[in-house]
Amino acid sequence: MIFLYGIALLAGIANAVQPGQSTQLAKSFGDQPFAAGLVSMLVGTSTMLAIGLASGRLHLPSLQQVAATPWWAWGGGALGAGVILSQLFVAQRIGAAAFLGLLVTAGVITSIALDHFGLQGFRVHAASPARLAGGALMIAGVALVALF
Repeated sequence: MIFLYGIALLAGIANAVQPGQSTQLAKSFGDQPFAAGLVSMLVGTSTMLAIGLASGRLHLPSLQQVAATPWWAWGGGALGAGVILSQLFVAQRIGAAAFLGLLVTAGVITSIALDHFGLQGFRVHAASPARLAGGALMIAGVALVALF
């Protein structure tokens, strides 16, 4: 289990580093954020393909599986594109700490609601006073990071 927390920590570090990489890519392309976003998603798609093939865990879904997929599950790619575009248009303007702080805090607050109501396939995990206090502390923390 500790290994999974380590992977989550590495993903957090990657989440902090990626906006700078994306904006530098856009600058290198002559201030072309959409071209940089497309290249970033292409590299990500290629990476997923290579790892999936190398691990032997890449299998195309059946038509029945595709048909049984909830409508809202198809939006993940669009949300990923939105995150990349926000990196390209917002991160450099407000700074890495404020950007990532807002990104993570918004994600935690949203996740508390998703868990509480069991939305999008998550098991119900009640929004206890301690969890709500943790979310409030994150809001206060990101406010301090963004303002000072």
